[in-house]
Amino acid sequence: MIKDFLIINCTGKNNDSIGLKINNNFFTKEIQTNIKNNQTIITDILKILSDNNGNLGRGFSIIVNIGPGSFSKIRTSLSIAKGIKIAKNTKIYGFKDCKLNKFNLESIEFLIKNNLIENELIKPVYLS
Repeated sequence: MIKDFLIINCTGKNNDSIGLKINNNFFTKEIQTNIKNNQTIITDILKILSDNNGNLGRGFSIIVNIGPGSFSKIRTSLSIAKGIKIAKNTKIYGFKDCKLNKFNLESIEFLIKNNLIENELIKPVYLS
């Protein structure tokens, strides 16, 4: 069961954001969608973690939007998630953009409870 997680909802659309659930608290942050600013995603993740005493490690999960969306944004998100997995031994899950109605804790937990996320299986869908 996924308890604490970082969710990266970044497809290059207008509503790119990240979320952090720790100890039943949920925090969100809007992300700059400019393709030239992929570094800001990492900066925003580090900021949301430090502002909310987030500690990535065993038992922590990363949930990534796998599309459809921009090749650059999805690859960046997947690369960040994979890097965290390697460095901190976290688990990675993917979800399809159409499965998440709203970017809020209730909708994300609905995905988790109804097995609408893919366990350790990342198959990105890019827009042409």
